[in-house]
Amino acid sequence: MTVVVTAASGSAQDWKEMARHFHRLVTDADASSAMLFLLPLKEPVLQLSMLYGTSWSVLSSWARIHVQEALPAAEAAREKRTVWVGDPQELALHYPRLALMVPDHALAAAPVLADDVVRGVACLLWPSSHPRHLGREEAAAIDAFCHRAGPLLARAARRGRPLLPGTRPMTLPAERSSPPDPAEALAAHDYVVRLPGAMSLDLEGRITFAGEAASDLLGVRVADLLGARPWELLPWLTGPDFEDRFRAAVIGHRPARFTVAHTADTCLSFELYPDASGISVHMAALPRASSTGGCQHAAPVVEPTEIKPFQQLMHLAAGLTETVRMSDVADAVAHQFLPSFGAAGLILMTASEGRLRVVGHRGYDTAFLSLFDGHPLDSDNPPAKALTARRPLFFTSFTEFRRMYPDAVQYGTRNAWAFLPLVIRGRAVGILVLSFDRTRRFPPTERNLLISVAGLVAQALDRACLHEARDDLARTLQTGLLPQQLPAVPGLRAAARYLPAAHGTDVGGDFYDLIRSGPSSATAVIGDVQGHNVGAAALMGQLRTAVHTHAAVGMRPDVLLRRTNQVMFDLNAELFASCLCIRLDLVRRRALLATAGHPPPLLRHPDGRTEVRTLPPGPLLGVVADADYPAAEFPLSSGLTLALYTDGLVEAPGIDIDDAIATLAGRLARAPRDDIESLTETLLDHASLRPRTDDIAMLLVQVTR
Repeated sequence: MTVVVTAASGSAQDWKEMARHFHRLVTDADASSAMLFLLPLKEPVLQLSMLYGTSWSVLSSWARIHVQEALPAAEAAREKRTVWVGDPQELALHYPRLALMVPDHALAAAPVLADDVVRGVACLLWPSSHPRHLGREEAAAIDAFCHRAGPLLARAARRGRPLLPGTRPMTLPAERSSPPDPAEALAAHDYVVRLPGAMSLDLEGRITFAGEAASDLLGVRVADLLGARPWELLPWLTGPDFEDRFRAAVIGHRPARFTVAHTADTCLSFELYPDASGISVHMAALPRASSTGGCQHAAPVVEPTEIKPFQQLMHLAAGLTETVRMSDVADAVAHQFLPSFGAAGLILMTASEGRLRVVGHRGYDTAFLSLFDGHPLDSDNPPAKALTARRPLFFTSFTEFRRMYPDAVQYGTRNAWAFLPLVIRGRAVGILVLSFDRTRRFPPTERNLLISVAGLVAQALDRACLHEARDDLARTLQTGLLPQQLPAVPGLRAAARYLPAAHGTDVGGDFYDLIRSGPSSATAVIGDVQGHNVGAAALMGQLRTAVHTHAAVGMRPDVLLRRTNQVMFDLNAELFASCLCIRLDLVRRRALLATAGHPPPLLRHPDGRTEVRTLPPGPLLGVVADADYPAAEFPLSSGLTLALYTDGLVEAPGIDIDDAIATLAGRLARAPRDDIESLTETLLDHASLRPRTDDIAMLLVQVTR
């Protein structure tokens, strides 16, 4: 197999070895198509790096997948397990966006690990005829590939030449069983030429062969057909039929048949036969009176719209249902809207306090956007006019634009515009501006579709605005209850972080504090109140105040927790809380600690050795009124770092908590640098690689030399 390396980083030899392993996986598993995603260590995003049996144009919208998305590849990376979806109904139920793209398929996504770290994910597709369960040989092929690919990625990273994807993934060619001899090749050529209307497409949809009969049927010279995509070359094929059927055939490796109105009297029937290298097409002319399907009763041929495939618009609609922030809405629209309509630029604006605010854009620089950002809604410019009138504006050329707005400034080569107000039940929430490099007619069908899709965007944007308003209020309350600044303690360095839950807007009960209790002593505290609501946050504020007051007078941790537990019962909060308290005596160089059901601290020594400091357990605060909290002591050496954290950093479904803490300790031990900020970033990186449904609080304290 010949492999052309086009990746952005890594040695050619390593890429060739990876390609061989990947091709063997597809062959052994007998998959119709496959994808390999790689996961850079510093970014929780799976990047499409290698393809087999499908094309980049079909899968470009899945080039980057965040590990927290609701997709099998992301789930495999998060949970470090193979995800199998053998039932099309299950695919539609759990992964609706993916089901729109690859309906009626079986799918497997397997994580590629090295040193217990996810390095990538391999995804394989089979037609719906595949059995509902993953076969034993298929599972063995997947396991074998992961065991080969993981160490390969690890070795490349250790050598300083990690395998990183380029702007386009590597596409592996289909491997022929044996090359044809000249006589076979000539016989095959003669066979194809004798067929009426024979044509061949590659996986990107470009015509690689067309016979004279196909040229006559399409009314285009063979020389003009070669290298072109049919739906881009022929105006009467710009509807969704051909391109959508082509995409389905490429992904599913199943034949497709359909007819398209060609003239007022005839239709063309198309039969698509796919394999791993491309699509063979057979065409035939049919009189409308005798043709089958929709063409038999087709209406007279009308002017086609300039709209790209409807499947991409369905993909946009599904993607908008998952957006939670305004930037998510802008990204979803940019990724799907621009390619669907061939737009060169996009601006998404909200209407806030009587002014236009740019919340997302593509294809523009910030200097040009300042002409609109912050302008009043009563301004004399197209976005404001369209929004206040709640009526879309279309300009087919810059000449037409200039006639209505003589002072209009042309951005680059932009030559057509659509200003689409985003309105919900008569209330304007924003405006979507699309611009095109060429003049555009905007026929009625296209205008209506643009307006309809703008309604979907309006709903998503309104939800995002509400979410962000609630989120900002919740976070303001949360951060207001936490220390605004850690105190300076001679002999100690400290750093703290608070990470809100990845999803949801409710405030949490996580808290931390560092309290000076004398010129050479301090108390480090971390805790977590049960629940995610205002009540939990309020109780957290009360507990933190009680802990701070007790620690400031030098109270021992065991006594402090006993007193705080009594406060919990006095408040009658009907909630529980965990808490870890460590008193640091910098004169005696000793630490005294006690816990109320909280995860144990991590101790990183100056030589990098890291241990989980276990200690006698104490019950959660608020469970037993007269509970005791045994204390333990350990020495404080120069350069020692204590890492305190809440359970959101280590808890995940299906993972043993002790194993998760041990993994965290191992990651901290491997941190290349020993300064407090670098170690904090190590914990942050760990947090980004696992799904989070809980808040995280971290406090790191380092004894200076």
